[in-house]
Amino acid sequence: MIQLGSPCAHAVISSASKPVVYVVDDDAGVLGSLRFLLEADGFAVRTFRSGAALLNTALPVGANCFVIDYKLSDINGIDLIGRLRSRGVDAPAILITGYPDPNISARAASAGVRQVLNKPLLDESLIKHIRAAIQDDV
Repeated sequence: MIQLGSPCAHAVISSASKPVVYVVDDDAGVLGSLRFLLEADGFAVRTFRSGAALLNTALPVGANCFVIDYKLSDINGIDLIGRLRSRGVDAPAILITGYPDPNISARAASAGVRQVLNKPLLDESLIKHIRAAIQDDV
């Protein structure tokens, strides 16, 4: 049992009040950078190195937003978002890609993706889009 006033209670209360962003990217460097960026801006972050890693976890009930790379080693980001939607997960999703292509943007839009951002990401741009997606979803 966690006692109020203990450091553990503070951590539980603090993380519960932060918006939760799930990040999926198979590049460890990008994943670490995004975790650092988002945590520094006040988000709670859960990271995954593959689509399968995300899909094999418990249903992400507390997710406020997803940031998903398009070109993962095991599945493309649009298909991953489709699988999340088929499981009833409707939190907003932002697709990131190092391969800008109008076809990706069109497919993403038809899959309900809020935004497609090109890598390298501009820190403030990603934060702005995440906050807007969470606000629009409320």
